[in-house]
Amino acid sequence: MFDRQTIADLVAAAHEHELEPASLLTIAEVESGGRALFDVNGRKEPAIRFEGHYFDRRLSGAQRDHARKTGLAAPVAGKVVNPASQALRWQLLERAMAVSRKAALESTSWGLGQVMGAHWQWLGYRSVDELVAEARGSIAGQVRLMLRFIVKAGLIGTLKQRDWRGFATRYNGPAFARNRYDIKMAEAHARWSARLAARQQAVA
Repeated sequence: MFDRQTIADLVAAAHEHELEPASLLTIAEVESGGRALFDVNGRKEPAIRFEGHYFDRRLSGAQRDHARKTGLAAPVAGKVVNPASQALRWQLLERAMAVSRKAALESTSWGLGQVMGAHWQWLGYRSVDELVAEARGSIAGQVRLMLRFIVKAGLIGTLKQRDWRGFATRYNGPAFARNRYDIKMAEAHARWSARLAARQQAVA
């Protein structure tokens, strides 16, 4: 579960955007699995997920053929399986970067909100490297990236209404029901609401 710093950064960001803290904590938990940083080769890194079908679309010719043969790219989502550990996922990303650095970074989801690198231009970053630097720079940076996506996608109102199905449809895509994102969000929100209420009572 999130450490104190992660909770503090998420709560502060929620207040800044006039959101209920439990709602923002909910999205971050469901997307990241409840952890902001992982030990990777002696460094603290954000959670990532490499999407082989995104990588496939960004390659062509000999590059794509090589990526497909080595298990880094596939035309169908889910064919390139992410390892369970973040350390091994970073190794997978490094292998993809050796084929095409930009395509690999764009084909990876980053941080607490698991925002795809491919959205860098739409989100107003100058490059995919700038988006990645935001996610890798700090927990607060991961929160800013997630909120930038939520705001740009017009999901603030949906989040305030706690419309988990509507939020998941737009945040996670039309296949959200397969992974029960809306149900997981509703359950996580109930837990965070109770936890924050208990904490508030304890300091009252």
